[in-house]
Amino acid sequence: MARINVTEMNSEQLHQSRMAMLSESIKSIAFKKQQITKEFEKGDEVEVASQELGFIGSYYAAIIICSTGDDYYRIKYKTLLTDDESEPLEDVFFAAEIRPVPPNQYETMSENGFRLYDMVDVFDNDGWWFGFISAKVGDEYYVYFPTTGDNIAYPPHVLRFHQEWSYGKWIFLPRQGKIFNLY
Repeated sequence: MARINVTEMNSEQLHQSRMAMLSESIKSIAFKKQQITKEFEKGDEVEVASQELGFIGSYYAAIIICSTGDDYYRIKYKTLLTDDESEPLEDVFFAAEIRPVPPNQYETMSENGFRLYDMVDVFDNDGWWFGFISAKVGDEYYVYFPTTGDNIAYPPHVLRFHQEWSYGKWIFLPRQGKIFNLY
């Protein structure tokens, strides 16, 4: 009888293992609140994190209208409209659900491209959705969204590397994957 090394994993098992690990990591990030390290002022451009079921892990562009006290701010969305679609939707958010707009990444994206398992944001349904690259087919990248369970193909122009606002500065999460042309 031949011996089987149980520590060896085939590539599909390894892929599934990494997908599960990244899914848990993204869920923990998506459900946490930002550190409140910035006071926002009227007119500041921000992103607000949705904490509604089905929308967790999404960020929407907004403008600060005013502080309402006790670490809450009234915001006006840039992409979401009222039910009658007559004007931008307004809402009140706790400061820990608001972050500055991440810096532009066009230079970084064109130099480095995206790799399997990179954590990314995808602009879809009027906001930025947090997920990771699960595959590439042709010119499209499949992005898996652990908070919704969706795996959807996107062209690269709607993707950006995910960044976290931490202690008053933007940080890139470590790159996770392989370069696509290596496998």
